[in-house]
Amino acid sequence: MLIAPKLSAPVVLVHGVSGFARLFCAREAPESFPGIRAYFEGSGNRVLTPRLSPTAGIATRAAELRAFVKRELGGQPFHLIGHSLGGLDSRFLISRLGLHAQVRSLTTVGTPHRGTAFADWGIARLSRVLGPLFRACGVAADCFFDLTTDACRRFNEDTPDAPNVRYFSVAGVCEKPWLTAGWRVPAGVVRRFEGANDGIVSVASATWGERTEVWEGDHLNLVNRPNKRMRKAGEWTDRRERYGALLAQLQACGL
Repeated sequence: MLIAPKLSAPVVLVHGVSGFARLFCAREAPESFPGIRAYFEGSGNRVLTPRLSPTAGIATRAAELRAFVKRELGGQPFHLIGHSLGGLDSRFLISRLGLHAQVRSLTTVGTPHRGTAFADWGIARLSRVLGPLFRACGVAADCFFDLTTDACRRFNEDTPDAPNVRYFSVAGVCEKPWLTAGWRVPAGVVRRFEGANDGIVSVASATWGERTEVWEGDHLNLVNRPNKRMRKAGEWTDRRERYGALLAQLQACGL
């Protein structure tokens, strides 16, 4: 395996929606980017992995991210890699919480910059049931409303990119043979309204910044969680080297 480049500034890996540990009483949450932190650290990078509220809204999570970064890094420059909702948290942090001068780059991975049709579909059909359930469990549901296409349109209007920050993105495409049971319904909904997608976020919605890569796999494969169907067919590829290529891209840009 190729060695990841060493950057001159730390890398902050920002996870997406991850409420399963709280909702289902798991002993501990799974690693958000399996193997990626260790891979980056293996070449001397400093890597930070904040734990944000699993299902809180963007503004809440971005404030938590800001508090984490200021505590751990003070005024040092850093790079952000945000998966899914974590990419929107990162954009809010840069544009609206005053950290644009510290952030050198943001690479979003499977982030629904323009929302996801599945959030629209789910809110329209399930909010009356899931809202009371989440409240009964003491879990915020704000993130699901923040991921609708209307909410993200307003978000984009209010959250312009910072001119000094470099923005890159990764989108995913998962073909039908590789979709596991949990992704089939959302993938079908998103495909009907937005086209090719990773099971929940379309390529069109995930595209942001000056360069977008398209990887094969579902929404969680993008953060190096294996796809069982692809693995069984011998098609699964570990994503660590692809993450190394993301760092190489930043290095080539002088970041």
